[in-house]
Amino acid sequence: MLGCLLRGGCGPLVCLWTLLLPLVSLQHLNQHWHRGHSERDRSKLLLVSFDGFRWDYIHRVPMPNFKSIMNEGVMVEQVEDVYITKTFPNHYSLVTGLYAETHGIVANEMYDPALNLSFSMETDSIYDSRWWEAAVPLWVTIQKAGGRCGAAMWPGSDVKIHGMLPTQYLPYNASVSFETRVERIIEWFSAPKEEAVDFGILYWEEPDESGHILGPESSLMDAVIVDIDEKLGFLINELKKAGLYEKVNLIVTSDHGMTQLFSDKIIELDEYVSRDLYTWVDKSPVVGILPKEGKLEEVYGKLMDANPNMVVYKKEEIPEHFHYRKNIRIMPIIIEAKEGWTIMQNRTGDFMLGNHGYNNTLQSMRPIFMAHGPAFRQNYVKTSMHSVDLYPLMCHILAVRPLPNNGSLSNVKDLLSSEPTPSTPSIAPRVKEYSYAPVVGSFLGVVMVMGFLVIYIRQVTLKQLPSLKHRSREMSQPLLQEDLHL
Repeated sequence: MLGCLLRGGCGPLVCLWTLLLPLVSLQHLNQHWHRGHSERDRSKLLLVSFDGFRWDYIHRVPMPNFKSIMNEGVMVEQVEDVYITKTFPNHYSLVTGLYAETHGIVANEMYDPALNLSFSMETDSIYDSRWWEAAVPLWVTIQKAGGRCGAAMWPGSDVKIHGMLPTQYLPYNASVSFETRVERIIEWFSAPKEEAVDFGILYWEEPDESGHILGPESSLMDAVIVDIDEKLGFLINELKKAGLYEKVNLIVTSDHGMTQLFSDKIIELDEYVSRDLYTWVDKSPVVGILPKEGKLEEVYGKLMDANPNMVVYKKEEIPEHFHYRKNIRIMPIIIEAKEGWTIMQNRTGDFMLGNHGYNNTLQSMRPIFMAHGPAFRQNYVKTSMHSVDLYPLMCHILAVRPLPNNGSLSNVKDLLSSEPTPSTPSIAPRVKEYSYAPVVGSFLGVVMVMGFLVIYIRQVTLKQLPSLKHRSREMSQPLLQEDLHL
């Protein structure tokens, strides 16, 4: 094309069009790419947790709604959650893919010696972002990639983590009904395309609360479990009414199981060690013990062989497979009760008929996992998985690049309807998001037009001044000696 201009073999308008055509095509393709990626049907995902729903509850009473998801989707028979098997550590592991020692929420009750602060799920200390920022929850990652998220009461979702809250969220309020939470989630998914959420998380306190009060083996738990199935049925019906059930990928899980306790299986620490020697940090069945300064060996010595129904560890002796050593918030001594036993300072404390927090390899501590939607296979049963594997699985479904985590997509890829690709793209930018492409395109256009004008003017000028053109050619030749009259 430049040769055409230099030779004067084409008209100025034709040459101008030849120069601009690639630019116009580039702009068109760029706009088309953005439209195609932003307006395509993005994968949607709703993660639901029924706190304390033990894996075998679904076999205990008729559960038509749970069975419907199992028959139309996938189910995992045995899920190993993270140690310790408590609510806050496991819910944060589900959305980070990290063990508790890594994400820092190591218990429901914690002490951080560096901050000199205590954390309790019963106080407003949970809203201090410093407790949470050793990890990045999935909703933050999605929103930084241009997506939108909605959270209904998920532990930690109403805390500003790394300066960010979910796009839509409900501040935690246990009195808000399950139905209201579902209705809000449906609204968020059903909003106009550029306002709708890509990822939703929904939490419900049952059957955990009833399991603590009644004990999981109580016949009264049957009605509680039936009610959970009915609540799941309500969610499914609302998704169907909104036209979302076949579009949104639905994962139903829980954080841990529950085991039966007995009033004759209580370990009283006051029988073995004075309270003056330590501070009680976390509750049974894994008790965090902070010895007073210089008293670690004395406290450990008094507890180590005190009762055969508990195991006492120094922090550095905690078994490696628990992934529960490498955090400042894990106390110098922890005491783990054996299944069915309760550790108390004395019997004047509150006693529950059901509890969790025990060794995460116990059958009674295992949660449920099932899923339905376009991303999942149908009528497929998998034997086992780890709860930390859920995070890379969700990242794959949502097409967002996962952060470093302790899970593995390869461990759960057989749940998917199609084989995962080696790399996961980021969530595509939305139309409303600012793009530099028009600015770059305009700049290139101006540069190319100005270049054309310079060349065109030069050609016209040279044609009109032939003597100047000839002189220029002469001056471009090397000078000979005779020309210098030497």
